[in-house]
Amino acid sequence: MPLTMRTFQARLLRLRQWLVPDELGLGWAPLYMLGYLVFLFLPAIFNFLGTRELLWFGMENGQLLATLASVVVFLPIYFLSYRVRSAAAEGACLLAIAGLGYALLPFNSFANTYVIYAVAIAATIDGALRYKLAWMIGVFAVFLLQVIALNYPLFVFAITLLVGVAAFFSNHFYVENRRKGAELKLSHDEVRRLAALAERERIGRDLHDLLGHTLSLVALKSELAGKLLDRDVAAARREIDEVMRVARDALSQVRRAVTGIRAAGLAAELASAKLLLESGGVAFRYALADVALTPELETVLALGVREAVTNIQRHARALRAEVALEQRHGRVLLRIGDDGRGSAIVPGNGLTGMRERIEALGGDLRIDSAPGRGTRVEIELPLPEPSSPAPAAASRPIAS
Repeated sequence: MPLTMRTFQARLLRLRQWLVPDELGLGWAPLYMLGYLVFLFLPAIFNFLGTRELLWFGMENGQLLATLASVVVFLPIYFLSYRVRSAAAEGACLLAIAGLGYALLPFNSFANTYVIYAVAIAATIDGALRYKLAWMIGVFAVFLLQVIALNYPLFVFAITLLVGVAAFFSNHFYVENRRKGAELKLSHDEVRRLAALAERERIGRDLHDLLGHTLSLVALKSELAGKLLDRDVAAARREIDEVMRVARDALSQVRRAVTGIRAAGLAAELASAKLLLESGGVAFRYALADVALTPELETVLALGVREAVTNIQRHARALRAEVALEQRHGRVLLRIGDDGRGSAIVPGNGLTGMRERIEALGGDLRIDSAPGRGTRVEIELPLPEPSSPAPAAASRPIAS
């Protein structure tokens, strides 16, 4: 069977997952880091190019073999450091990598590469930052003593210190950002889960109240119709017709109430938006008037908030954002604004879908955005007529 590009990529991915488990959240980064091994062979490369005088230290054949042997030892230890789970095993791997650098340094002036690896990998393992910093200080202290003992120029230590510290904090912040991103996603999911649970409980109570009354009425009228059947057929028929009317009305109300289960909650969406924006440094506030919204209206407004907030988080570079909901002249108005950079409006799938949902309910979508002036989004929807209010099970007030 010929090896296609897709098959090759799948096998490469499985190999990466075996070398660096997915649960670490590091992706391909550990494999990319192996590219720095090329620095170990710079003396040999300079020798080969005939420019050895550019270095204070060359590399003979024996030293090249020692360097190759160190790489053979390093690779399994390196990948093992990402697979072990105990602190003792992780520490042993880091000590072994640092030890390789110390052992090779008399034969290869670029063995400081291993020292940098030992520091950079430490930033990716679990543990308190103070312990990792203590490890880094210890590694560099031993390296400084060795540089002095070998009479190497002190800038060898300075370069190692600079690159090592940069690699350590780069990895540390990368891992922290991945962790915070995972926690934020869990927070979003939890907010939506709790909101959905509260909504289902509310609908359950509404259905209980609705069906309890309706079924009692059906039972009463059915019993009455049975008693009238032998004495007054016309009256019995009227009671049966009334039972049918009550049952149909109850079925209609149940269907309207159940649609609320599928409706996106505006309150939950705003809570999720607050988490998303404030985790990114955007101050967020909202004010909601006491407005009774049907599930259809609330879903459209909630999805509008989601789309607008996603755009703020991704593109606006804003410092502040706000949402306001108010009722006026039989219509509900939702305003979403930010103080970001603004831009020319380019309709996309999200914006087009939002506009279609709003217009399907007889509403309007207005967007004002210009470079340097932020963005304002207004969603205006008609409320149900007072003469035909929505059933209690299908509408509820939204308040801040």
